[in-house]
Amino acid sequence: MSASSPIVRKLWNYCNVLRDDGMSYGDYVEQLTYLLFLKMADERTKAPYNQPNPIPEKYSWPSLLKKDGDELFDHYRHSLEKLGNEKGLLGLIFNKSQNKFQDPAKLRRLIVDLIDKEDWSAMSTDVKGDAYEGLLQKNAEDVKGGAGQYFTPRPLIQAMVDAVAPKPGDTICDPACGTGGFLLAAHDYVVKHNPNLTTLQKRRLKEETLKGYELVQSVVRLCAMNLLLHGIGSQDFEPIESADALASDPGERFNIVLTNPPFGKKSSYTVVGQEGEASKERETYGRDDFWATTSNKQLNFVQHVKTILAVNGRAAVVVPDNVLFEGGAGETVRRKLLHDCDVHTLLRLPTGLFYAQGVKANVLFFDKKPASETPWTKKLWIYDLRTNQHFTLKTNPLKRENLDEFVRCYNPANRHERTATWTDKKPVGRWRVYDYDELIARDKASLDIFWLKDESLEASDNLPDPDVIAQEIVDDLEAALEQFRLIANDLGSKET
Repeated sequence: MSASSPIVRKLWNYCNVLRDDGMSYGDYVEQLTYLLFLKMADERTKAPYNQPNPIPEKYSWPSLLKKDGDELFDHYRHSLEKLGNEKGLLGLIFNKSQNKFQDPAKLRRLIVDLIDKEDWSAMSTDVKGDAYEGLLQKNAEDVKGGAGQYFTPRPLIQAMVDAVAPKPGDTICDPACGTGGFLLAAHDYVVKHNPNLTTLQKRRLKEETLKGYELVQSVVRLCAMNLLLHGIGSQDFEPIESADALASDPGERFNIVLTNPPFGKKSSYTVVGQEGEASKERETYGRDDFWATTSNKQLNFVQHVKTILAVNGRAAVVVPDNVLFEGGAGETVRRKLLHDCDVHTLLRLPTGLFYAQGVKANVLFFDKKPASETPWTKKLWIYDLRTNQHFTLKTNPLKRENLDEFVRCYNPANRHERTATWTDKKPVGRWRVYDYDELIARDKASLDIFWLKDESLEASDNLPDPDVIAQEIVDDLEAALEQFRLIANDLGSKET
């Protein structure tokens, strides 16, 4: 792992120096993004690349090196402003960029001593990519910054990609791409499992395979840079779009959708579906392709994913528990999803995985199917990784091997050949199958299903550590508070 490489250590150490100066991890990663982009653009004008520099000469890397003190400060600020008005990848990286340094000497040191001394273009994508990913993760852990909602735990992403198993030629989308974790993992999976890709396949993988949408501009630039450092994207082609994915049907269809839509508050707008006008006086988006009208962002994302999938396309979507049991629009969406798509797998996730507090989440796997009078879902396989499992972000973080049994049970090679680990004689099995008729007969067609006994309720000897219990109580209270907040919002909007 390259996290111990000298360059990573240097970047970390300098981040700590700047934190003493009041700069957050988020600001540091952002400033680093601007400077790394300028340096790499300059490197690529030289042999063996000999590429034209997309940066106008007066704002290029050498122009920064020539200046010092207040003159450097003014020039850097002016350069960011001008580059933010450019088109293409430049605009995506530099849009609304600002100088966050307090001290010209510290900016000069980062430029001359850290970034200029390295040949970033010659460095392997693993090294520079891992270095940047490490900084993004640190930024996600910074509770005050609130950037955790844009960062999905990498072991979970890897397991989801391993289950869906993308192939060369598959088009892959993340409509809430954050810093690009799913897109990178899918790209790496295709490369790793297909060592003999043709030149044409490699080009298509870089330029025609991946597509991401992200609403928050500051996150868009981190995502674009993350992909660039991993060898994806260029001035002519950039797979990330700064847009609200829910605003409309983009028209494009994809073979695979992998996503972890943002948790938490309802949208500030209501999406109007087939059932008619919304009563709430909020900004509304009309979506004829949606089954139900709701201001629940996660339900809208599930419907949006269904829309952007190609027929027989495959989706893996992280959803909070309320998507599994909520009535009203939630029930409408579940019944339609079970009928119109093949909803074949549900992974119940443990608490303590996400940087957003109080999140109880699952991964829903489904395939989009052609129109049919009979339901496409025949069996739903559920893997319970939540009951009697205790993870924390710091002391016991989720590892990829914790998901090995799930991926084995999922059987990516042929998911139609599966064997349950739960039976009447083996009640502790975590992998169990339910028929469509059982699901649809449940109250509100709820998919919030569990069968394992909670061992900590059976005997005090099985209690987890006090810090884990305390965190789980916090998570439960946060989750309950979120539900009450949604109810209060609904009641408030009905009165207006």
